[in-house]
Amino acid sequence: MTARPPVPYDGRHVLADFHGCAAPLDDIGLVERALRDAAQAAGATILDLDLHHFGPGQGVTGVALLAESHLSIHTWPEHDYAALDLFLCGRRHDIDGALQVLADAFAPSDIARRTIARGYGVAALVE
Repeated sequence: MTARPPVPYDGRHVLADFHGCAAPLDDIGLVERALRDAAQAAGATILDLDLHHFGPGQGVTGVALLAESHLSIHTWPEHDYAALDLFLCGRRHDIDGALQVLADAFAPSDIARRTIARGYGVAALVE
């Protein structure tokens, strides 16, 4: 009997830079709501959410640990800038919907986005 190759594992990894954010990037409540709403929009399951605020006027770092992988953010309010990392497994999850929710929450004037296809049996694709 010949072994069949495994079904390709589908993962999408989006790195996004939000420049010129109009929202208050030092608002830990906003960051938490945005991550929760993004996970919901993606159809993902939050296992844990951890945030750290660096102090008044300072940024927030946070990660939503998902059953399907993760969403993370690092903010620099003094530069109106946020760096985001979204990794979701499976085609049924809407990574574009998650990114749109985050864009709506932080209102960037410009978004630089890179998408990487990840997993065994998946050819690398960088946008």
